[in-house]
Amino acid sequence: MFYWFLKFIAIGPVVHAVFRPRAHGTEHVPDSGAAILASNHLSAADWIHMPLSLKRRVTFLAKAEYFTGTGIKGALQRAFFSGAGQVPIDRSSASAAEDAIQTGLRILHEGKLLGIYPEGTRSPDGRLFRGKTGVARMTLETGAPVIPVAMIYRSKKLPFGKKIPRVEVRFGKPLDFSRYEGLSGDRFVERSITDEIMYALMELSGQEYVDIYAAKAKELLAEQEVELPTQERRTARETYRIPETEAG
Repeated sequence: MFYWFLKFIAIGPVVHAVFRPRAHGTEHVPDSGAAILASNHLSAADWIHMPLSLKRRVTFLAKAEYFTGTGIKGALQRAFFSGAGQVPIDRSSASAAEDAIQTGLRILHEGKLLGIYPEGTRSPDGRLFRGKTGVARMTLETGAPVIPVAMIYRSKKLPFGKKIPRVEVRFGKPLDFSRYEGLSGDRFVERSITDEIMYALMELSGQEYVDIYAAKAKELLAEQEVELPTQERRTARETYRIPETEAG
């Protein structure tokens, strides 16, 4: 009940009034049954805007830190993220990736919509980065279709030099990987599936694709922050930024 309270009363109306989100392709999301919503990841608010575009509930995998706080603040935070459809994942353990996959499989076997970010973390510069193969394994082991989702942010100019973000959510046609049935665990097949998903996201979002992991890109940017003088750092950071595209 809390999920629907947040969606239709507490958060949804405010988000719609301020950000005016637009959704396209929602007919590609099935009315029932399991499906994987594989999205690019540009903002901490992605998980809010995407579910608001759909009638069905979307369940996301979230870092466990959101659920381990203490005191009143921790209790409120746990209640909020649990009620908002988040499932905790401990990303610090040695088996974090496997635990995340097993949790995702459970959600899909229950016939739910699973929201996932194949890049594994937010893009550090607006570009689209290499996907992790967990999404491929989940579609192979459940037969659930993968629906690419592109989050697109633009800015609308207001008087006095102010800007306000505008949000667009694009749902692509479902990707069917039944031709690879029985090949879960084959790393070449799983990489091929993941790359196909990322290509669909690239076309849907208009982002530039970079064939390294987003986490590695963040490490490189962090190193530049430490090692380079201010002017050189600014120039180096620009080389990592996305050119003007629909996702910029």
